[in-house]
Amino acid sequence: MPFFRFDEIQAEYVTPRYSRAHGPLLTGSQIEVGRLRFRAGEGAVPHAHPQEQIMVVLRGRLRVTLDGEVEEVGPGEGFLAPPNTRHAVTALEDTEVLSCKSLVDGRGHRI
Repeated sequence: MPFFRFDEIQAEYVTPRYSRAHGPLLTGSQIEVGRLRFRAGEGAVPHAHPQEQIMVVLRGRLRVTLDGEVEEVGPGEGFLAPPNTRHAVTALEDTEVLSCKSLVDGRGHRI
């Protein structure tokens, strides 16, 4: 699938064990990209995973805790979580992000 439209990919809860992230995912052979949404107050509990992750805020604001450091990020900002680094996010308002994860053992966001 070399071309795609996120609006035509069925949305899902992508990491229900850890978060309320909801949206469509596109999975390639080495990377997975999701356009995910959090309602205000939702987020992801502190966790770590073997996948590297980059998250960029498209709209809204997140409070991010990354390896003990806390930062608020808004549109055009984000974070890079290296593999096995503890992190958490909380949406300060309704927020949409682009989340990219490497695949480890064929898995990305669906952990």
